[in-house]
Amino acid sequence: MIEIIVKEHLEGRLDAPVYFEFPKNPPERFLVLRKEGNPRENLLDSATLIVDSYGPSLLEAAKVNASTKRALDSLVDLPSVSASKRGGDYPLVDTKNKRYRYQAVQNITYYEE
Repeated sequence: MIEIIVKEHLEGRLDAPVYFEFPKNPPERFLVLRKEGNPRENLLDSATLIVDSYGPSLLEAAKVNASTKRALDSLVDLPSVSASKRGGDYPLVDTKNKRYRYQAVQNITYYEE
């Protein structure tokens, strides 16, 4: 699953834990990763991933987001990933959980192993 590959890649490059859903007892800085789409063309899978970067302030969330974007760009270093393109990123305060958040959208083309 591409989500597990990306989660392990991010955890290996960042100083923040990565979750698939908002944790019950969240740390100050963390990421939430989810997949929004999974089209397939010419035997290549692709996925649109959303990564929410959380921090104790908007500036700290922006810093986590900047590191996250660099790590997402480096996904092409993995043998199973052929492309990693940013679809955008922006501040998006999480009003439900009352937390500062940035959101990055990444489009990934990969080979299913």
